[in-house]
Amino acid sequence: MRLRRPVLAALSGITAAVAGLGVAELAAGLLASTSSPLFVVGSFVIDALPGAVKEFAISVLGHADKPVLIGTLAVLVAALSAIAGILESRRPPYGRVLLVLLAVVAAIAAITRADAGVLAFVPSAVAALVSALLLSWLASRLRDVDREAAQPGGLSRRGFLTLAGATAGAGILALVAGRVLGVGSQVVVKARALFTLPAAAVTAPPLPAPLDVTGITPFITPNQAFYRIDTALQVPKLNPDDWSLAIEGMVEHPFTLSFAELIALPLEESRTTLACVSNYVGGDLIGNATWLGYPIRALLQRAGPLPDADMVLSTSSDGFTAGTPLTALTDQRNAILAVGMNGEPLPFEHGYPVRMVVPGLYGYVSATKWVTKLKLTRFDRDAAYWTHQGWSARGPVKLSSRIDVPRDRATVKAGMVAVAGVAWRQHVGVSAVQVQVDDGAFHDAELGTAQSADTWRQWVYRWNATSGRHTLTVRATDATGEVQTARVADVVPDGATGLHRVEVTVS
Repeated sequence: MRLRRPVLAALSGITAAVAGLGVAELAAGLLASTSSPLFVVGSFVIDALPGAVKEFAISVLGHADKPVLIGTLAVLVAALSAIAGILESRRPPYGRVLLVLLAVVAAIAAITRADAGVLAFVPSAVAALVSALLLSWLASRLRDVDREAAQPGGLSRRGFLTLAGATAGAGILALVAGRVLGVGSQVVVKARALFTLPAAAVTAPPLPAPLDVTGITPFITPNQAFYRIDTALQVPKLNPDDWSLAIEGMVEHPFTLSFAELIALPLEESRTTLACVSNYVGGDLIGNATWLGYPIRALLQRAGPLPDADMVLSTSSDGFTAGTPLTALTDQRNAILAVGMNGEPLPFEHGYPVRMVVPGLYGYVSATKWVTKLKLTRFDRDAAYWTHQGWSARGPVKLSSRIDVPRDRATVKAGMVAVAGVAWRQHVGVSAVQVQVDDGAFHDAELGTAQSADTWRQWVYRWNATSGRHTLTVRATDATGEVQTARVADVVPDGATGLHRVEVTVS
């Protein structure tokens, strides 16, 4: 089937854009790894979207939110590039102008990033130049196709498609090469691989004996399975040799700490369960790990907070901010600057080289990854990233529990069935878990050994299941005697509430 001329024109625009983005990615890999046009525009979109839209994306897409955003942007760029190709074939130079305008948007997004360097605009500028030149050239070749259709001697449609394919292929190769160079910052990847965690001056207690229940969430979440929710579309790759932490603001003695100075301090090992405020009832945006780091309270004591300071505004290398109550960082909980996670250096996705870990608070107000600054301030003077978008400023974790097995809508055999899961209220602790079958009474479950008030607890209830469909409900009681509420609340503005229920069929 012969392709119509508008289709060939659209293809020329897409080809020019692919090649331009590919060369821009290569330039980003060589000169400014955080300034890839597609990623900086994606980050700009994330920051610009209303909080409700972001929350909807997290609740619907979960960990796939970022790939979906990149895919959507790629489709949008392809559509606009196709329009540019048609414009260039009919009314030049408007097609080239459109592609240049797209690159200008990317350049603005790049230079306004918190981590923008002096060369941040270069990849977008390269994209503008390459895509505009290629589109002009392809449009001229398309006119040769028109001449060939009128009289022999011009470029055939097959020849044009071959030319466009080769150009797009070269762009894709450049893009892949750029990702290999830039995502990497291979020096940083190698530095992490060669980094050996210092021995802990204070070690965590032995792991509690796990409950022997198939399908229950393990007490420790493996790094590769630990949830990741953040605003970083492109994971920062920070060189620890260049990393530093500034402690400033309302302090008597501001100072800057290097990575070498941090790991030379007496590091402490502790276990803390982290939870995302976007975790719906029964959700999986929660995990427990063994962390290695240095107490933040000791660093703040060195800085000397002024008497009226009540908040620490932490800043990530990519500009994200979190506002943490000063009291949560100066009391005796294991609030740390972490460098290790489950016996290895922090994974890049979880904040390498340094992140914050604060028990008892949702991550959006405390768990800043790639942290580079702690500013002592006040809640009535500063607001953090999510607080600007309508979320609660302080974010204490709410008492909650979850049924892991049996799964919702599972079928089990009549007889003794293990109903099991986890319950948590970090920095308070869980004292009891109860399970209800249908509309019956709540019955006490067996609790796993408590590691500390800062970690979740496993639990199991042995249910003598009878045939039919049943609803299982779980609730927890914390160490103060508070019983988990059945009142249903959305995750906005400060975390979901309600009781987790699953329906099962007993055969």
